[in-house]
Amino acid sequence: MENNNTITRNASETDYEKTANKVSFVTIIGNVALSVIKLLAGVLAHSNAMISDAIHSASDVFSTFVVIIGIKLAAKDPDKEHPYGHERMECVAAIVLAVVLFITGLGIGADAFKTILNGNYNELQVPGIMALITAIVSIVSKEAMYWYTRYYAKKIDSAALLADAWHHRSDAFSSIGALIGIGGARLGFPIMDSIASLVIFVFIVKAAFDIFKDAMDKMVDHSCDEETEKQIHDCIMKNENVMGIDLLQTRIFGNKIYVDVEIQADASYTLQEAHDIAEVVHDEIERNFPKVKHIMIHVNPAK
Repeated sequence: MENNNTITRNASETDYEKTANKVSFVTIIGNVALSVIKLLAGVLAHSNAMISDAIHSASDVFSTFVVIIGIKLAAKDPDKEHPYGHERMECVAAIVLAVVLFITGLGIGADAFKTILNGNYNELQVPGIMALITAIVSIVSKEAMYWYTRYYAKKIDSAALLADAWHHRSDAFSSIGALIGIGGARLGFPIMDSIASLVIFVFIVKAAFDIFKDAMDKMVDHSCDEETEKQIHDCIMKNENVMGIDLLQTRIFGNKIYVDVEIQADASYTLQEAHDIAEVVHDEIERNFPKVKHIMIHVNPAK
């Protein structure tokens, strides 16, 4: 049984890595193309908001490479120095993404704030129609990338890939801000282009904070949500030989769950009988909760 479980786990980890790499490759190609188009449109159509948006898209390319590296390291088999595996490397990748996202947003926000404080609004150039069209193309493309990446991130339960999906959506939001700013500037309010960049900064920083918080929760052995713990509790209690649960603790390790449980069994049972009960409980949890990687069960005599 152990060999079969190991083979199944290794196969699923291979599929996990292949899926993540496939999604990453598609989004890298898309982001490189968008970055070049946005930069050209921003320069030729005199739009600071579009240039800021191009920088954001370029940062997506870097972030996706971070995801690939993080997932590659997280998929490594346990070794002597890391007997519990390397799943937390994916959290590290997500934290790096959050920091990159925050720095990108900070740079965009600082430039926009400086332009607004200068006050020479009449000297600002009005963006051309090319910038407006590019913003619309960007919104559609980045939202498509968000849903594509999010679908596979949920499918393989990847925190780093989900963080990358939100990076795509923050880029879509920034393009919406750019669209509004460019449109406002063309209607006779040039300062709207810089205000749009400032709005983009807010969206990016918010996304960075959410990604960072989620990754940190998984880094510090955060427990599962109450609903998952209740489901595990109910799964254990379905065993007619389990007379109670003295302790049930869970912790999230990367994208996996570790479970520690103390169950009660009839005090008259032999050691072998108690062991058999624990083994059945172990197998039931593993069968019903695919994300559970490690289960430690202790049997107490029922009072």
